[in-house]
Amino acid sequence: MIQSVDRALRILTVLQGARRMSLGEIAAQLDLAPSTVHGLIRTLVEHGMVTQELDSGRYRLGPATLRLGNVYLDTLELRSRASLWSEDLARRTGCAVRTGVLVLEEVVVVAHEPRPDGSRQMLEVGIVIPAHATALGKALLAFDPTAHSLALTPGAPLRSMTGATITDRAVLREELEQVRASAIATEVEEAVIGECSVAAPLADATDEAAGALGLVVPSASWPVDATAIDALRSTARAISRELGARTWPPRSTPHRPPASA
Repeated sequence: MIQSVDRALRILTVLQGARRMSLGEIAAQLDLAPSTVHGLIRTLVEHGMVTQELDSGRYRLGPATLRLGNVYLDTLELRSRASLWSEDLARRTGCAVRTGVLVLEEVVVVAHEPRPDGSRQMLEVGIVIPAHATALGKALLAFDPTAHSLALTPGAPLRSMTGATITDRAVLREELEQVRASAIATEVEEAVIGECSVAAPLADATDEAAGALGLVVPSASWPVDATAIDALRSTARAISRELGARTWPPRSTPHRPPASA
């Protein structure tokens, strides 16, 4: 591992979580000398990855990180495939539609189609939600063996987003078994008060979970009706087929290619 690259990436990770930090705070977080951090940050500033605020002198992520993120999203096949289907699914169900992928223990929303009712809604691409607190995440945890194991391994407490968030791993394990059986995950105000969602996994050419597709509604509109869930299932199956999946829902055990002779 190249030490300078590793340290630069760690700086970006620290700023991602804290938004704005002083040089000393960054150095303390990384357990490095301020002089070492300063040289790395100046390089990151020159390339637009980090920017320094004129008034406070604090550092935050720069515009180049957004450009890189947009390039990633634009080249993500799952996002492009899901986006083609999301507008129709939103129209058929009257719900907002989210597509998410799993990054460590969190879900990143990579595509968002607002509710088709003309109401003012925030674009949600890029938001990050703990996987255990959202239907998208549960749909992925149920079918991704590695993520499933990590989520249920005893350790730090599961993060609570609202009073309804599942923080008991035994309860989460039971719910994920139900998701695996039905290929449908739900959450009721577990991530955001006043918001509920239902989601289904997406498979790719490996027949394993690649992402999840979900319907999002205000709590007053919960539960969604059976026709909406049927539309969600059929759309998730169609997107998976376009991604090369031969079966749906995804396989829930790791795929191991046959050993060569």
